[in-house]
Amino acid sequence: MAESIGEKLRLAREARGIALRDISEQTRISIRYLEAIEADDYRRLPGGIFNRSFIRAYAKFIGYDENNALEDYARTLRERGETDDEGSKSHHSLVYTDDGNARRSSLKTLFLAILILAALSAAVYFGLRFYQRSQHSPRRSEQRMNDVLHNASTTRRSVMILTANQKTKEGQHAVFV
Repeated sequence: MAESIGEKLRLAREARGIALRDISEQTRISIRYLEAIEADDYRRLPGGIFNRSFIRAYAKFIGYDENNALEDYARTLRERGETDDEGSKSHHSLVYTDDGNARRSSLKTLFLAILILAALSAAVYFGLRFYQRSQHSPRRSEQRMNDVLHNASTTRRSVMILTANQKTKEGQHAVFV
């Protein structure tokens, strides 16, 4: 069997004295992926277009012809009976999606949306009311304090007037301080 693309890339890299770490830092390809390419272990790679992109970037960095590298990669896969299409590996979505079997009533969905909207609206309304009351509360307490002081002074004057009236009735002169 002729040299594989992994062997060719490794030999070209070593001939130029380039370390895998340098390639990894410049191309942002993990060292373990670069090692897998050199070992022709494509099962350790993500698959599909990523494999071709990694091989292309590796070849370009070391000065190897990119198109030859991709042709050799495709030939290696054909010899092994493997395919390079993106669908060759099965990927399972980690995101919840509706599988279509469980149908939710549109009326139920509408009711749930209205309920959530009403709850959010109520939260905003009461939050604003609380905020406005907290902003006005110092003014209210000042007003209450002024009312108490005014009532106290009015009461004091009333007591003084009543006392003065009593004293004048008794024949004494009232003196205000």
